[in-house]
Amino acid sequence: MQGARVLGRAKRRWISERRRDIYHRKAKELGYRSRAVFKLIEICRRTDLIRNGDVVVDLGAAPGGWLQVASERVGANGRVLGVDLRPIERISASNVSTIIGDIEAPDMALRIISSLPGRADVVLSDASPNLTGIWELDQARQLGLASSSVRIASEVLRTGGAMILKAFQGSLFNDLLSSIRGSFRDVDMFRPGATRKRSSEIYLVCRGFLPRDAPPKGASVSGRCPRRS
Repeated sequence: MQGARVLGRAKRRWISERRRDIYHRKAKELGYRSRAVFKLIEICRRTDLIRNGDVVVDLGAAPGGWLQVASERVGANGRVLGVDLRPIERISASNVSTIIGDIEAPDMALRIISSLPGRADVVLSDASPNLTGIWELDQARQLGLASSSVRIASEVLRTGGAMILKAFQGSLFNDLLSSIRGSFRDVDMFRPGATRKRSSEIYLVCRGFLPRDAPPKGASVSGRCPRRS
């Protein structure tokens, strides 16, 4: 009963905030599928990630807002693949395709590789579980999705590739950060302007992917988001 009351309050607060949300209104005006597009747009503007001709994989891609942004940035010579448990409404751009599947499934990386023309330049993950309102459970489940995204990225990225990964900050966050060190040259933490004020989410911008057979090298970790060189 208490859990139902928490969920009820959270849903009412979410509806009220959405009505006042400038990013939600702007996304509708511009034809984007979610307010989250402005987070990716800002990250890409600051880092110059996702370039013309890139191959991009978007994990947890529904409803498809990040697919729309990635499609615009890679252009006709690029390719964007979205993965989600839920079917994603078709995006008209010819450089976008989707597959239905669980990013926590052990065979997902192989499915992704078989659907791409080559190794990915960038892996995106804005994945979140269905929130319960119980913080410890929600954080653990979201970081489980983030960890699965890191595992997939390590199998589908080209050497030197990049990942943009959402994570919930909290007691388990440092464990995720430690798992990324050694796999990327640089890891920068970034909180876009479109992030809701009370949200614990942060985005890890990971660049310079080092495959497993590369010499070990710990990543530099910072709270800034410098431009891509």
